[in-house]
Amino acid sequence: MRYLTDRKRVAGLGSGREGTHHHWQMMVSSVLLVPLVPLFVFVFDAALGGTYEDVVAYLSRPWPAIILAVSLVVIIVHLMREAHAAIEDYVHGTAGKLTLIATSAFAYGLIAVGLFGLARMAL
Repeated sequence: MRYLTDRKRVAGLGSGREGTHHHWQMMVSSVLLVPLVPLFVFVFDAALGGTYEDVVAYLSRPWPAIILAVSLVVIIVHLMREAHAAIEDYVHGTAGKLTLIATSAFAYGLIAVGLFGLARMAL
């Protein structure tokens, strides 16, 4: 029978600080989402159903544009971090690294396209 110490059992599984850092990132973005989601719904609802000119005029005002931009960034970054946690848990090796890269590229691409579209309408 082979005796394994606690240190030998966890060797190669990463440091405990990584989980704490991820936890605090998720807590901060969750706290940001508490006021942002209702504001986003209110702003989006106010723009919904109008003509193109009405929506462009509404988004040309600073507060609706800022609320939509900040909501877009925080929601997608929060989703990306959560997806990274799931990928790190279930996909290992080179496939896991490639999946993390693809997830990050997709998330930042969504942010870029969303902010570009918002800027086109707001400016």
